Amino acid sequence: MKPSGKAIATVAPAAGGAIAIAVPLLAQQSGPVARYDMRAGTVSGMGAMGSGMGAGISMMFGGGNSNKVQHELYLRIGSSQSPSKGSPKADHFMPPNAKLGKSVALTTPREEREPDLMPEKPKGRLLIFWGCGERAGKGQPVVIDFAKVAKGQVPPGLWNSTVIRDWGPNLSNSRTFGRWPSEDNKYVKPDSSLPGPHRIASNYAPEISFTLAKDFMAPLSVRTGSLPSGATRTNWTGIAGATGYLAGLFGGKQGPGGDMGDMVMWTSSSSRQFGGGLSDWTSPGQVATLVKNGTVMPPSATSCTIPAEVNRAAADFKVGTLTAFGPEENFSYPPRPASGPWNLQWTARIRHRSSTSWMSMPCMGSMGAQGAQQGECKKRGGLGGMLGGGILGGGGCDC
Repeated sequence: MKPSGKAIATVAPAAGGAIAIAVPLLAQQSGPVARYDMRAGTVSGMGAMGSGMGAGISMMFGGGNSNKVQHELYLRIGSSQSPSKGSPKADHFMPPNAKLGKSVALTTPREEREPDLMPEKPKGRLLIFWGCGERAGKGQPVVIDFAKVAKGQVPPGLWNSTVIRDWGPNLSNSRTFGRWPSEDNKYVKPDSSLPGPHRIASNYAPEISFTLAKDFMAPLSVRTGSLPSGATRTNWTGIAGATGYLAGLFGGKQGPGGDMGDMVMWTSSSSRQFGGGLSDWTSPGQVATLVKNGTVMPPSATSCTIPAEVNRAAADFKVGTLTAFGPEENFSYPPRPASGPWNLQWTARIRHRSSTSWMSMPCMGSMGAQGAQQGECKKRGGLGGMLGGGILGGGGCDC
């Protein structure tokens, strides 16, 4: 008898006897040999102001020109194979509208380290808030004393980290790994576009080719305004392709002698969800789950109010952020067969997001956000001077 393409399973019901039912035989997957990951972002507001944000961000966002909207693009390839000859070599050939030349080179680093956002040990306290509304919810803020943390006294359940950061291939999960931006001195441009044919050729993975339909997301535009309660009203225009929104804020007060005093963190999440995948690219499926449990605002959301208590605690400076998580495209080769083994050669995933940021300091209004006026101010030192000079490229101010 020829195989029918179906597996026969026997089920014994509670009443006794046996029934034979036909169950489709799914293809058994092996591989893939290679995985490719693309993360495409649109950056607006303070984060797109170029050279004032420092050399690293300037490189990431296209070299630091004066455009107020920038694009960011990260490419990563991981393979279970070693180079066929010589050192690892990989190139991503892009359509002309990407404006990155014939190809960009993915290089294999000796090590990978995430950027250290706090190179110096923080002092004082960290006050944690969460949730949209004019007033902070019960039990807020959660107060973290850095002096106690330094002694190993970390409060249990400080915040949740259920959203895992997923950058795809890396040095530890690949026999051979490559990434871009790299040492080819090429950077994505504000007018770069992604739709069209893409091909990745290397000496350690099968050739990968796919055609993208989705481009960089539209930029976000935020308007902020003060309410009589002391809260901040934050509004934005929804953008096409958004699967959900997340707002955040980092701020603080200046301590004695100009040192950093209390620091403040706030998120629009209805629970204490910070960092991890929430500060990165998140798939539409995962975002849908986060919208249901209140971690992420739905794609229909166009406003969120930052509680008055947050503004009072971060009286000297506030940096606000808004992220729109976006669509995803997936490709694989060969196609999944109806039955039998599925020997995957490669998979490719392209994720999108759009983000914006703004900064508010006394007398300066909000930089990077609409609906606020900048005031006259005089130079000062301490925390305000550090932020004004280091982040904005100028000096801080006093009223």
